Amino acid sequence: MEDNKSFFGVRKILIALLVLSTTTMMLIKSRSSEAQSTENINVSNPSAKIGTEQQIEELKATMLKIWQQQAQTKGLSYGVPSTFQGATVSAAKLTHEQKVIALTFDDGPWPESTAQVLDILKQNQIKGTFFLIGQNVKNYPGLVKREIAEGHVIGNHTWHHWYQFMNPQAAAYEIDHTANLIYQVTGIKTNLFRPPGGIMYNGVADYARNSKYAIILWSSDSVDYSRPAVPKLINNVFRKAKPGGIVLMHDGGGNRSKTVQALPEIIANFRKQGYSFVTIPELLEMQDKDQKLIANQKQNH
Repeated sequence: MEDNKSFFGVRKILIALLVLSTTTMMLIKSRSSEAQSTENINVSNPSAKIGTEQQIEELKATMLKIWQQQAQTKGLSYGVPSTFQGATVSAAKLTHEQKVIALTFDDGPWPESTAQVLDILKQNQIKGTFFLIGQNVKNYPGLVKREIAEGHVIGNHTWHHWYQFMNPQAAAYEIDHTANLIYQVTGIKTNLFRPPGGIMYNGVADYARNSKYAIILWSSDSVDYSRPAVPKLINNVFRKAKPGGIVLMHDGGGNRSKTVQALPEIIANFRKQGYSFVTIPELLEMQDKDQKLIANQKQNH
């Protein structure tokens, strides 16, 4: 967990630098504009402006390099409680039924739709959990880096998204090859796995379980892969929505324009009902704390 704190601390500094660079450039432009509108003031020194821009870019590059080196050397991973390693989870069991919900997105990264989903989440200040297909990570690594940079969580969704039965060697390739590429691209070792189609008996889930992944299913299916009308898609999400629930949507694997259209209303409706949004690791951590509290109370009675 200390590695995680260090990682996110550096990332926050990097984000702060990006904000600082934008603010500084705005000030530079503002001062330049004022100089041009005042006849008795000399024209801004262009070399000073270039020097400031260069210093900011060097700072950003340095912080990004430090972040990448930390990730690569420390093998950063998400803090999933040990009780969930090898376990299958469809929703969190929260005794007080805290109104939290986890939005998850499968089959990405994908051109256009992944970026659109990320834009919507950013506008609403929500962190999601993305289950990635290895071959798509290979084709669109920039989108994966953006997911990490914006604070989202990523999980393993196999290399090919196959449904057929796989022997242990094939299952190992599907999961390990994807995990290795995710690590190469992001420096993160994810221990979250979602089997394609939610199929638990074709070999990949068994391999993931034996490898101590937390196997993440869902409690609320948008059925967006069938591209229903937007109102139907939204209804699908809320039909079985509940506190501690996990919502399944897709940002990749085909035309996801319906999902993109529905997502803002899905977010707004959850908020109207008093929900807040969490990532899968946060959801699992909540259940773990809840269960430990119950166990302690039983011991004290």
